[in-house]
Amino acid sequence: MGLSNILSLCGGLGLFLFGMRYMGAGLELAAGPKLNSLLEKLTRNPVMGFALGVLVTAAIQSSSATTIMCMGFLNAGIMDLMQAAGVILGANVGTTMTSVLIALDISGLAPLCIFIGSAMQMFCKKDLQKHIGQIILGFGILFQGLHTMSASMSSLKDMPAFQRFIASVTNPIVGVVVGLLLCAVIQSSSAAVGVLQALAMQELMPIQFAAFLICGINVGSSVTPFLSSIGAKNNTKRAAVIYCVYNVVGMILFVPVTMLTPFVQIYGIVTSDPVVQISMFHITFKLVTALVLLPFVGKLVGISYFFVPKKVHESAYCFAYIDPKQIVAPSVTTRQLYKELERMAGLVRQNFILAAEGMLNHDMSHAEEIRERENVINFLNHGITDYLVEFSGHKLPTHLPQIVANMFHLVGDLERIGDHALNLLEKTEQCVQNNLVYSDEARRELQQIYETDLLLYDRAFSGFLCHNLSEQDALDLHHLEDRVDTLTEKSENNHIARLRAKQCSTQTGIVFVEALHDYERVGDHSNNIVRTARKNAQISGGLRPPVLSTDSL
Repeated sequence: MGLSNILSLCGGLGLFLFGMRYMGAGLELAAGPKLNSLLEKLTRNPVMGFALGVLVTAAIQSSSATTIMCMGFLNAGIMDLMQAAGVILGANVGTTMTSVLIALDISGLAPLCIFIGSAMQMFCKKDLQKHIGQIILGFGILFQGLHTMSASMSSLKDMPAFQRFIASVTNPIVGVVVGLLLCAVIQSSSAAVGVLQALAMQELMPIQFAAFLICGINVGSSVTPFLSSIGAKNNTKRAAVIYCVYNVVGMILFVPVTMLTPFVQIYGIVTSDPVVQISMFHITFKLVTALVLLPFVGKLVGISYFFVPKKVHESAYCFAYIDPKQIVAPSVTTRQLYKELERMAGLVRQNFILAAEGMLNHDMSHAEEIRERENVINFLNHGITDYLVEFSGHKLPTHLPQIVANMFHLVGDLERIGDHALNLLEKTEQCVQNNLVYSDEARRELQQIYETDLLLYDRAFSGFLCHNLSEQDALDLHHLEDRVDTLTEKSENNHIARLRAKQCSTQTGIVFVEALHDYERVGDHSNNIVRTARKNAQISGGLRPPVLSTDSL
C-alpha cells in the first residue's frame, strides 16, 4: 500500500466524515426545531424516548450528536435524566442507519447527489430549499468518500502480510482495542463501521474479526460525549456515563457470544455479502443491548449518579443552563439562553424588591445578600453577553438572529435595573447611618412608584419569555411607564412643597430625589424590555419557548 493509497484513504475518510456531518447539519437546519420539539414533548415515557432517539439519530446520522442534543436539554432544564436515558438508548440503535445505507450500495448515485445538492445550494433562494440541498450534497459526499476509501484499500489484496493478519487474528482483545482506538481517533462509530465496510467491499474484512472490532468501536464512540461533558453540568456528565455504560454492556454481552458460539456464522447463512453482514451485526449489537437495558433505565440513572455524585451545594457564580464551552443545536441553545435569562431576571427582581422594601422600612438586614446577588448578576451579564456573541457567529435559522439581538438588549436592561437596585440600597445605608427619616407621605409616594415599577417589570419580562405581547399590551405597558414618570414628577413637586414647609431636611430631600430618579430609570429600562418583548412577538415562525409565569421570577 503506497503513499498515494494512504493519501486516498485519508481523503476518502475526510469526505465520508464531512459528508455525514454536513448532511446532519443540513437536516438540523431544515427540521431541527421540529426534531427538538419532539424530543422535548414526547419523552416522558422511556419507551417513547427510545423510539424518538432511534428516529432522530437515523435522520442526523450521529448518536453522539443526539446525545449532545440531550445534554443541551438537560442543561436547559427541559429534560430530566430519566428522559435522556431513553433517548440515548434509542440514539445508539439509530446510528446503525449509516451502515444500512452503505450495505444497500447506492454509491453510484453519489455524483448525481453532489450535482443536485450543489445546484440547490448555489441557485435556490429559499432557506429551506438550501437546507435540503445541503442534505443531498452531504449524502453524495458521504458515498463519494466511501467509494474513495474502498478504492484506496484495493491494494491491500496484494499484501500477504495484511491478509495473514486478518485471517489469523482470533484474539478478541486485539479486535476490541483496535476498534476502540479507531473510533476514538475518528470520533464517529458510523464512520468507523464504514471503514470496516469499505474493507469488506474488497473482501478484506471477515465478519469473525469485524464483530470484535465493532464491539471496540462502540465503546470508543463514548469518547465524543465525554469530551463534550468536560467542564459541563453534572447531569451532562451523567448522560455521557449512560452512553458509555450502554456500549460497555454491549461489549460484555457480545464478545463472549462471538468467541464461544457460532453466532456470527448465522449471518453467512442469511447473506454472502460481507458488507451486509457487518451492517447486520452492528444492528444486532445495538438493538439487543438496548432491549436488555431499556427495562433498567432507572438503574442506568443510578449508575450515573454513582460515577458523578450529586453535590450538596453549587457555586452561584456559574451558569445553570448554558454551557460556555459548547454550543449545540441552535434551537436547544436558544432554550438554554431563555432559561438563563429567566434566572438573571429573577435575581434582578429579588434585589429590586429587597432594596425597595428596605428603603421603605429603613431596613438594612438584606444588604449583604443584595450585594452578593448583584455580583452574580454582573457575572451573568458578562457571561451571557460573551456567549451571545459566540452564538451569533454561527449559522442560524432565519428567525434566530433577531431573537439573539433582542437578548443582547434585554441583558443590558436587566443589568442596569440591578444597578439601580444597588443604588437604592446605598441610599438606605445613607439614611440609616445619618439617621435620615422619610415622612409618611414620602414613603407612600415611594411605595406607589415601586409597585408600579414592579408591575411593569413583571409584565414586560413575561411578555418577552412567552412571545405573546400584543400591540395593545405594549401600549398599556407604555402607559404604565408614563404613570411612573407622572408619579415621579408629582413626588418631586410634593417634596419641594415639604421643603418649603420645613417638613423634611435638605439632606433627606437630596437622598429622596436621587431615589426617585432610580425608580424612574427602572421604569425606563422596563419599558425598553417592553419594546424588546414586542419585537419577539412579531417574529413569525420562530422558536416558541415554554410559557413561564412571573412567579418563577
